[in-house]
Amino acid sequence: MFKEDFLHYIWKFKRFKTQHLVTTNGETIQIVKVGVHNQDSGPDFFNAQLKIGNTTWAGNVEIHLKSSDWNTHLHQKDKAYDNVILHVVYEDNAEVKNTNNNLIPTLELKENIDLDLLHHYHKLIYSKNKIPCGNQLNKVTTFEFNNWLERLLLERLERKTILITNHLKQNKNNLDETFYHFLFKYFGLNVNAIPFEQLAQNTPLKIIEKHPQQISVEALLYGQAGFLNDDLNDEYFQRLKKEYAFLQAKFQLQAIDKVTWKFSKLRPSNFPTIRISQLAMLLKSHPRLFSKMLELKKDVKSIQQLFKTETSAYWLTHYQFGVEANSKPKKVGKTLLNNLIINVVAPFLFVYEKQHQQEKYIHLALQLLEQTPAEANSIITNWKALGIKSSNAAKTQALIELKNNYCTPKKCLSCYVGNKLLNSI
Repeated sequence: MFKEDFLHYIWKFKRFKTQHLVTTNGETIQIVKVGVHNQDSGPDFFNAQLKIGNTTWAGNVEIHLKSSDWNTHLHQKDKAYDNVILHVVYEDNAEVKNTNNNLIPTLELKENIDLDLLHHYHKLIYSKNKIPCGNQLNKVTTFEFNNWLERLLLERLERKTILITNHLKQNKNNLDETFYHFLFKYFGLNVNAIPFEQLAQNTPLKIIEKHPQQISVEALLYGQAGFLNDDLNDEYFQRLKKEYAFLQAKFQLQAIDKVTWKFSKLRPSNFPTIRISQLAMLLKSHPRLFSKMLELKKDVKSIQQLFKTETSAYWLTHYQFGVEANSKPKKVGKTLLNNLIINVVAPFLFVYEKQHQQEKYIHLALQLLEQTPAEANSIITNWKALGIKSSNAAKTQALIELKNNYCTPKKCLSCYVGNKLLNSI
């Protein structure tokens, strides 16, 4: 069998025998306009134009696998469906009516669908390959595929925009505060993303703005992270502990539990203790990082340079409190920097453009992604095995969007490639 979206595709592109169509009651049907595909609630196609019998109708079209689905979905009680002029189904098994008790004309497509088309659709939908159409990608030109990727990149940025916008509402539309939260999340990478989010949530940015001195910012962050609860014989640790006690009492702060932080399987340079110091050094200079970023010259290098920070002096010889190590500078590495640009900087520039209608920020966001190296992960490896190579993060982000939101859920009918392959049959 198939899903309802296949019937949507069949109707939208008239991929069925359109001659000698009749309703289940024997009236002839001529399709003037199939209507506009509706992706939201309500009838599936708006503003269709059909000639049924001797009468030309303008209205909506609803599509189901079985006509009885109309009643299952309670459309007979929903006035939003009173303007439906045709019920298109694969199989007719029940008469349907609207809220006015008027019979809705029904078109059954079971005998009108090309079996070869259905066979190729099944091959895509039931493919066990990670990329269902992977062995047919050569049927789509490079130009067409790249155009589709450009659209997918914008879709991915739009998806991230929705997430950021929801957080903005919680933060009273404060972009700097929201940027601060996302910055912390991605500084934690996947392993410590949650505790870093909690740390930002429990430590309002305005406190850092009031106490921007290095010792205060580090004390605040390490204390709120739960790292200053021990009693170590370490001079710097004790200085931080004393400063945090003052700030905690002053602002009635609540620390998170130290046990939430993960160190195992991490490289020492990725230890949360190191990342917290890097964040502290970044914030002591520029608490309102997003605002600072907007002040910079609008080029990639200036933005990258802003985030190229390193730890305070203590952490040159430490990875954890009280445990000395060989002296080594600990700067934000290329991998983390690229991750921040992809997941924080570019999406926030996209959001800012949406709020202020300044198109130059979309161009800057895209430019940042185009000048950021391609990501390396299992999804990109799968694409590479199919001959799809990536030169930058703009392309890898688009390929991730394609894989996660089209290939994996088998939304081939919503994908340009899937449509191209089926339309060629």
